[in-house]
Amino acid sequence: MYQPRKLVVTMMCAAAALLSAGAALSDQPAAPAEHAAGVWQKHEYAFQFMGFTTTYSCDGLADKLKTLLIAAGARADAKASAGACAAGFGRPDKFARADLTFYTLAPDSAAAPADAKRVDGTWRPVSFMQRSPRALQIGDCEVVEQFAHSVLPMFTTRNLDNHTVCVPKQESGSDIRLKFDSFVAAPVVAARTP
Repeated sequence: MYQPRKLVVTMMCAAAALLSAGAALSDQPAAPAEHAAGVWQKHEYAFQFMGFTTTYSCDGLADKLKTLLIAAGARADAKASAGACAAGFGRPDKFARADLTFYTLAPDSAAAPADAKRVDGTWRPVSFMQRSPRALQIGDCEVVEQFAHSVLPMFTTRNLDNHTVCVPKQESGSDIRLKFDSFVAAPVVAARTP
């Protein structure tokens, strides 16, 4: 004979067991981030934009590249300035240029100068896609593609997954999907005072 009360009690016991198992898993501390000593490396690069879809002013290109540098893990003092352009400030230029000066963190090695300041580094996931970082639009596809090929190799990265597709002279069909882990300076944790 069918006993609905027994079935309900059995189901409640099973649900309680699942909930307590889930709670036990969520109470476990998160895996610690991988930390290692790193040293800053200086980079200087003249970025000459070669694209078909979007035209940047030289200062606009510099602003976009600074956003990408910081998002990729460059030190906060990264500089991107308008290069020598034929068009004036704020005017689109088919041959837009920007001069980049930035620092990236590299794992400490025997090749690092003995007087180099060591910094605590960690791996951080980075994702470039439309609206990530916020200023990135689908029309920026070609600049992301060129950044990935010419500037990103200056960073210490791992797990690179690049599925960026840029269709020349149109935004339709283009897709920005670039993911990687970047070796960056670990956040400084302020000491608590009692």
